[in-house]
Amino acid sequence: MQEILRFHPVYQQRVWGGRAIETTFNRQLPAGEVIGESWEIVDRPEAQSVVTSGPHAGKTLGALVKTHAAELLGPQWPAERPFPMLVKWLDCRERLSLQVHPPEAQARELGGEVKTENWYIADTAPGAELTVGLKKGVTREAFERAIIEQRVDDCVHTFRVAEGDSILVHSGQVHAIGPGNLILEIQQNSDSTYRVYDWGRVGLDGRPRELHVHESLKCIQWDDFEPEPVRAAPTSEVIADCDAFRIRRVVLGPGDKLHFRAREQPRILSVVSGKLRIGTAELVRGDNAILPYSGEFSGEAEEFGIVLVTDNFAGAA
Repeated sequence: MQEILRFHPVYQQRVWGGRAIETTFNRQLPAGEVIGESWEIVDRPEAQSVVTSGPHAGKTLGALVKTHAAELLGPQWPAERPFPMLVKWLDCRERLSLQVHPPEAQARELGGEVKTENWYIADTAPGAELTVGLKKGVTREAFERAIIEQRVDDCVHTFRVAEGDSILVHSGQVHAIGPGNLILEIQQNSDSTYRVYDWGRVGLDGRPRELHVHESLKCIQWDDFEPEPVRAAPTSEVIADCDAFRIRRVVLGPGDKLHFRAREQPRILSVVSGKLRIGTAELVRGDNAILPYSGEFSGEAEEFGIVLVTDNFAGAA
């Protein structure tokens, strides 16, 4: 595979969503729908990315993994194993539920999937916040009591964020996204989420959304206190590094170049601002693409911008 892979987005209605993906990225969303998520790169039974152009146009990501696993992900990748990452845009007009993803032991017990994710703040309203982890000293007993008394805010770590900030959210960390955030979420290929608290909200059907308090309490890391985000900076740096993936924020000026050698590893490119040309393809703000293992790629920035490069995922167990 010598060409980058771009895909049609898969839009998802969410009670907390809006229309910012349309206005920010100059896209056309389904009329009359509240869109909270745009699944940009996905290989799951319930959703498949479809290639937009080139020799593989019209094929799903899942089909490409099955037929071109070695070219796409490397010679050691089993053809039956799905693509390991899921990339989403999140348009959070309202506060999301307080939730947790299961760590490995709990995932086996509960029949779920491990999920570590990174949030990159692409745009935000003044005073917007994220919630990740517990306040110092909070115990399971105190947290359970706070759920009953509807004062969970007293127990969780909430902080303000600005454009360019990011934070790695590990499996087992209780978390929620506050209103006013447009976020690029780069995560393991998983969709296991347990809601522990939903602020008294109802869903799109007018009924309270399902909670998973029992499962959540089993999964929360009770010694996880007040993690800090990576704040926006004018220089390139690694903003997330874990067993499942690594993300580098690359700051580019007009004419700056990127080069990726063939047969090193596959990568995901995410343009959060600016424009980047790779061969004949132009990637603009909001675009996400896969650079296959077998290809060699050179890019040049057409204007100032920031690109996230995700790698080290093809060997993730």
